[in-house]
Amino acid sequence: MPLDDALYPLGKVVDTAPAPRPARVVMAGTHVDLVPFDPGVHGPALFEATQGPEGEPLWAYLPHGPYEDYAAFDSYYQAAALREDPLLFAIIDKASGVAVGHATYLRIDPVNRSIEVGNILYTPALMRTPAGTEAMYLMARHAFETLGYRRYEWKCNALNAPSRRAALRYGFRFEGLFRNHMIVKGRNRDTTWFAMVEEDWPQLAVAFENWLAPANFDAQGRQIAPLAVLNAPTLEVGGRTLRRASRDDLPAVEAVQHAAYARNRVLLGVEPVPLLWDYARVFREREVWVLEGASGLDGVLVLQVRGDDLLTDSIGVSPMAQGGGVGNLLLAAGEARARAVGRRTVRLYTGEPLSANIQWYRRKGYAIERVEQMPDRRLVHMAKTLD
Repeated sequence: MPLDDALYPLGKVVDTAPAPRPARVVMAGTHVDLVPFDPGVHGPALFEATQGPEGEPLWAYLPHGPYEDYAAFDSYYQAAALREDPLLFAIIDKASGVAVGHATYLRIDPVNRSIEVGNILYTPALMRTPAGTEAMYLMARHAFETLGYRRYEWKCNALNAPSRRAALRYGFRFEGLFRNHMIVKGRNRDTTWFAMVEEDWPQLAVAFENWLAPANFDAQGRQIAPLAVLNAPTLEVGGRTLRRASRDDLPAVEAVQHAAYARNRVLLGVEPVPLLWDYARVFREREVWVLEGASGLDGVLVLQVRGDDLLTDSIGVSPMAQGGGVGNLLLAAGEARARAVGRRTVRLYTGEPLSANIQWYRRKGYAIERVEQMPDRRLVHMAKTLD
């Protein structure tokens, strides 16, 4: 007889198929490629870039190094390049073809589909650059989307403040402190643990891709919206808090959207646009925010951060929450989000027969830009310039 989940909660049922082990493949990006580490090819440039007064601190929190000479360096990396766990990749600058860092997959657990990224060495040429962020994005994407891992870990010396900040910036969540965890180079190491999981990944990927987009940098190469803002977990507006949706929210989001837009079918004579969407794809390509109420979701807000504006793609209000100002709050939340990510224009669209919606948007400061004739409908596109 199966145990009663009410008395003995055991967690949700999951697919028990193991993930494949990561292989020595190329992970190609725009700024960098990650390639299997070849000591003869990649070692000399990395050795040179990590020597001298500026190079020595790069080894401070790694379990090995620094190296007095190339022979010692090469001896370590010849052995490291052969290991399957940690599995070592060189980070190659695409413009120069030169190795500018390395990283590994480690603690590889195919049965539980858990994997860690670590042993990260960034030379000065890679630090605080889009290329450095892209390298971490490529490794996370490969782990989740290609290999199908469900947990992706990051751990570091608890005293390593830059690594802790980087983990949070990338979207990892802090999970705890292991005291007296290791002895490294003769010193105690307390270890901080961080992770992202498969339910988090779609929205974290959206943040990474919005940050890496060319439109997120000005003519001098300065970022417009920080990554920490693009993957912010909450959005405060009007005394309430929206949170970033996770993949666990997908069924509830679909339910709210279908209930919110169902009444528009008769007025439009066609299926409302948000009811045509594949919501798994929406979660992976757009920002999805949810507003929780007493008995479920009160509302859903779908946004797209674009080159010169923010598109409010959908405002969905649960029928149970209608009449309580949720629509106004979600519209204001979209505008607050636009300001946060450095966009001063908010755009949206609605069906031409939905005159009440058009009038509402006008009262909120939106003006009609154009009417788009589509094969089965006419869409009214509206815009607002923020103060």
